[in-house]
Amino acid sequence: MKTALRELQENLWEKFKKNFSLNDVSGAAVLTVTPNEIVPLLIHFKNTGRYDFLMNLSGVDYPERNQRFEVVYELFSTKTISRLRIKVPVKEGEALPTVQFVYPVADWFEREIYDMYGVIFKNHPNLKRILTHHQFEGYPLRKDYPADRQQHLTEPLPFQMDNELDGSSPDDSGKELIPLNIGPSHPATHGTLRIMALMDGEKVHRASVEIGYLHRCFEKMAEVHPYNQVIPYTDRLNYCSSPMNNVGYCKAVEELMGVEIPPKAQAMRVILCELSRIIDHIVCIGAAAFDLGASTPLLHIFAYREKVYTLFEKLCGARLTVSMTRVGGMANDPPKGWFKDILKFCKEMRRGIEEVDTLLTNNKIWIQRHRGVGAISIQEAIVWGYTGPCLRSTGLNLDLRKVEPYYGYDELDFEIPVGTTGDAYDRYLVRLEEMRQAVHIIEQICKNVPPGDYTLRDKDIVLPEKKDVYGNIEGLMNHFMLIIHGCRPPQGEVYSVTEAANGELGFYLVSDGGPKPYRLKVRPPCFPIYQSFPQQVRGGLVADAVTLLGSMNIIAGELDR
Repeated sequence: MKTALRELQENLWEKFKKNFSLNDVSGAAVLTVTPNEIVPLLIHFKNTGRYDFLMNLSGVDYPERNQRFEVVYELFSTKTISRLRIKVPVKEGEALPTVQFVYPVADWFEREIYDMYGVIFKNHPNLKRILTHHQFEGYPLRKDYPADRQQHLTEPLPFQMDNELDGSSPDDSGKELIPLNIGPSHPATHGTLRIMALMDGEKVHRASVEIGYLHRCFEKMAEVHPYNQVIPYTDRLNYCSSPMNNVGYCKAVEELMGVEIPPKAQAMRVILCELSRIIDHIVCIGAAAFDLGASTPLLHIFAYREKVYTLFEKLCGARLTVSMTRVGGMANDPPKGWFKDILKFCKEMRRGIEEVDTLLTNNKIWIQRHRGVGAISIQEAIVWGYTGPCLRSTGLNLDLRKVEPYYGYDELDFEIPVGTTGDAYDRYLVRLEEMRQAVHIIEQICKNVPPGDYTLRDKDIVLPEKKDVYGNIEGLMNHFMLIIHGCRPPQGEVYSVTEAANGELGFYLVSDGGPKPYRLKVRPPCFPIYQSFPQQVRGGLVADAVTLLGSMNIIAGELDR
């Protein structure tokens, strides 16, 4: 890390003739700059190809500081697989320049920070609320905003289009365009998304999207609950693959604390994540087929999803929202025969995948509805912040399980499927093959489960066993102190990532040394992907909007948070 920091410092000195504040924070390179410096820096990094991805933007409120807010940029390089965090302190009322002309993916991220904190991004073409409604007063993620305050919408806005970067108006073509609402009550939007389209006959002339229908204050709730009590809230992010959220969050806390969970706990987490990847892809493929009028694949493949839920239930008693992990490991040891049950399921799942392959892959209607829809290049995908199957379908082989391995993924034998065109059909093929590879990963682990404990035995992190609480005074006092004072990571920050079913799931965690997260920002995979929807659907048929939406696999729980 020291060598990388020195090389980066020399590069910046050569370009700007200035020594920037560059530090190693929890193993990450962190650069602190002023608002006037952020745009030249990002242009330099983008033009030189040093960091081609703007992965995440976060806001943090420090009311006791003169520069009250901190805007945090997470950069990533697909070439060197390296990351850089840039922090920009901002005074209340001070404007920060928009960077979306450098990284277009910044559009919604900047609007979110404005919505949650009131930070102004100068020259942003559409700086308005994105998650809360237009009647909302105040900024909910500021520390002085009450966590239990509710504000209800009384007057909805009429049909309207977002401004675009080129400033063109909705009727600039001179054609008679017909406004069309698709959702939130449309079956294909699942009650959580609204697409406003201006139609030129059957074609979408322009489109705009509205989100925020499922906002449930995850990040605010994380600030007022102890670390382990945040875990049930993570279940409600991507509820199609809940354990992945559990694992991603606990991994962030453990990285901040500098602890490594036992090998058996790591193996269990990988198994749960890969089972979750399978059922997430089942929901994506099945729902996409159902939205296009094919009910048989959905009804058929959902039977395998229920089998996975039965395995979850045997482990923890819950099926959908599971809360299986704990900071330090797992909630409990697996029941006897659980790993054998999983191996039995893997045999059944292999047959199920081949049946779906037979039903859809060479189906003429499926091909006609998917091939060429939403085709996107590698460079366009990077510009919009695509990760996961949507990115790999373009041909870029980028998977965190390979390039930034964790929990022993580097010791497992599996392939990363990639596409060629980035269209909806390739996204389907990538997900189908990922299900096969997930089964292969699970089988390897279940046949060679590491011995040992399922959690750390650190009295400052993990609650003692019930027998110890009831059986001896040390266990009782340990339980009492941990419940009263809570798990307390040291003061600091970390951006921790995992390869979720939809792509990079990131948690930016800031600790003040207390029992609750000072700030927990989620980087949901489908948030940057969905903001490209208006561009992707433009000029296509209205029927293609449904196909495109299904191929993006938008999960409103993590989109709105």
